[in-house]
Amino acid sequence: MTQHSSIDQVLVPVNKAKGLPNEHYISQEIFVEEKHSVLFKNWSGIGFGVDVPNSGDAKPIDFLGIPLVIVRDRDGSVGVFQNTCRHRGMILIDEPKNIRGTIRCPYHSWCYNLNGSLRSTPHVGGPGNNTHEDIDCDELGLVRIRSYIWKDVVFVNISADAPEFEEAHKDLLDRWKEFDQPMFHGGKTSSFKLEVETNWKLAVENYCEAYHLPWIHPGLNSYSRLEDHYNIEVRDAYSGQGTYVYKQLKGDDGQVFPDFDNLSDQWDEGAEYIAVYPNVLMGIHRDHFYSILLEPVQMDRTVEHVEIYYPEDCQSDPHFGELLTTNAQQWKRIFEEDLFVVEGMQKGRKGDLFDGGKFSPAMDGPTHNFHHWVASQIKRNRRE
Repeated sequence: MTQHSSIDQVLVPVNKAKGLPNEHYISQEIFVEEKHSVLFKNWSGIGFGVDVPNSGDAKPIDFLGIPLVIVRDRDGSVGVFQNTCRHRGMILIDEPKNIRGTIRCPYHSWCYNLNGSLRSTPHVGGPGNNTHEDIDCDELGLVRIRSYIWKDVVFVNISADAPEFEEAHKDLLDRWKEFDQPMFHGGKTSSFKLEVETNWKLAVENYCEAYHLPWIHPGLNSYSRLEDHYNIEVRDAYSGQGTYVYKQLKGDDGQVFPDFDNLSDQWDEGAEYIAVYPNVLMGIHRDHFYSILLEPVQMDRTVEHVEIYYPEDCQSDPHFGELLTTNAQQWKRIFEEDLFVVEGMQKGRKGDLFDGGKFSPAMDGPTHNFHHWVASQIKRNRRE
């Protein structure tokens, strides 16, 4: 039998650590374990507020086999519910739509308000009788999933026992507090997705470090060089990289996007790229912000959903139209350059003799930080 590295070998300082063993990328059993101990036990991203822009909008989501639905209520708030009728378990919403009245089950027409409360139960007490003494509508609302929206990303905690989002991500919220101001989506061209034949963790690992820039992103590295970057590592919270030489995109006439208001000097030429554990990748700049939501479809298949935002509603200004498209195309090209790497690492994990690999203490700290966090979640769940 092939000997695999223990996850204990991840939980040591980076200069002595090995990476997660192969089975964490190619074993269906481990994929299911991580689903529960890593993705369900923490605040995972499942969608965006821009997915449901108008009151009454509803979007169904399959999150690792659990049917969910994101709904925007009449008051503008966004809720997440299990997409399952409380009567006989029928799926309620099967495609994105705007709900003008109530959420109606197509099976027996039980109806729910947009806040999930059960509104009506036709003929539940017999023909023509819509009530029954044993049917308490107050107890039969849709199952609400604990959720939180930050930077327009809809995060959920399926297990419902994680610390509050503000507590779990306090350090990052403080770090980017300057950007707590309105953001506007860049429109149709600022939304795209990439389908990748890899385990979702490899996409996180690659995003965390700048080590690969000279070889994988030669265009980007021509002005934002490897030596212009710094590591970002906060144990048990997040990791990534920053640059000191972010250059604004300029149009033919020298036009640039407007800046976020009242930023400190750090952001004049700086930018940061952080993995918000477990599955959301973010990039923040003086004039735009993006999120990549990693959807773990299967053990070896991930969909990257990308949305880009700006300090002002730039899509309503015709002068920004071409610039919006160019910025989105530029980021898509950079993200596509990473695809063969994360897919290649997935193929490489089938090599039985690979022992998790060796980290560079100088360059791979952010990636080791993520491995350490994943291993910690798994060990904690096994103890429980």
